[in-house]
Amino acid sequence: MDEFVRKAAGIGLPVIVLLITMSTTGLFGAAAITASLALLGPGGMIGGIVLLGIVGVAGEMLTKFGLEAVLIAIYQERQRKGESAKYLLREISKLPLSGDLKRKLRDAIA
Repeated sequence: MDEFVRKAAGIGLPVIVLLITMSTTGLFGAAAITASLALLGPGGMIGGIVLLGIVGVAGEMLTKFGLEAVLIAIYQERQRKGESAKYLLREISKLPLSGDLKRKLRDAIA
């Protein structure tokens, strides 16, 4: 187990997501991995693999820059690509975030 833990720690959050998903399948071995990947992403196993990659990158960005900076950058990019401020503001209002963080997001795109 120690060897697995060392390797898993090197990969980080994607391994944790995969392990939690695997534990919910009730399956073992390759069947658990296959089912977990299929459950994680749209498009079956390939989508699950892509999602784990995105989770890994997102975890790195959150660690490096923090949630506020990452969310502001995402919403500013979406606005730059043509999504209306009205639509984005409505979306922000529905997010499960603190009032302070919602205000900062609104200020960044308004």
